[in-house]
Amino acid sequence: MAPRRLEGKVAIVTGGASGFGKGIAKKFVDEGAKVIIADLSAASAEAAAKELGCQFSVINVTLREDWQALLKSAQDQYGGLDIVVNNAGATYVNKPTLEVTDKDFDLVMDVNVRSIYLSTSVFLPYFLEQKRPGVFIQVSSTAALRPRPGLTWYNASKAAVSNATKTLAVEYGPQKIRFNAVCPVVGSTGMTHLFLGKPDTEENRAGFVSTIPIGRGSTPADVANACCYLASDEAEFITGVNLEVDGGRCV
Repeated sequence: MAPRRLEGKVAIVTGGASGFGKGIAKKFVDEGAKVIIADLSAASAEAAAKELGCQFSVINVTLREDWQALLKSAQDQYGGLDIVVNNAGATYVNKPTLEVTDKDFDLVMDVNVRSIYLSTSVFLPYFLEQKRPGVFIQVSSTAALRPRPGLTWYNASKAAVSNATKTLAVEYGPQKIRFNAVCPVVGSTGMTHLFLGKPDTEENRAGFVSTIPIGRGSTPADVANACCYLASDEAEFITGVNLEVDGGRCV
């Protein structure tokens, strides 16, 4: 049997109880990683961890103390950390920009951008002190690269994620700490109805899917496969990329 691609690695996946995050966690477990699902919902995280045979931790990604507790948990349970997947994200309902509220703006900036800042702020010192190669993977979005009307500040938050990823890759490449992002197109997850601005039905998705050359949205498996490659030693020379997992949407 071929060796598993993440054998012996320790990985944290935020928002790992459902959607893309759960797909990533499953793939990583299948490839030999020791995974901690980190999620805001204790019940969902516990259920997903039980199903996948991994550990879980409850975290609010906007709070520094929760990130600090998460690092301690990885060290206590597995003796260290190798891979951080910043998948947790949020959006508001698709609507005209002038209808966006302060609450909407704060939500996407706190969950999508502040979380990346905090994970970097808490975990980077660990990798640097241990002189341990680390891998950060952010789940960004095609919205960062090819924005469309109606989700201006969500798009802007993901653009910040993608740009920060490139900057961090340049800054910490000499220390062998890699930063990459994956940019999925909309699929069918718990947030799809918000992106569409209407119920997540095949009929309502049809207009969006028609813009994707391959003819369907991103699945958790698509995103997980991309993340697995970027997390693996096969990608040791890959840093600072925004990998479009979009069926050609951004071409």
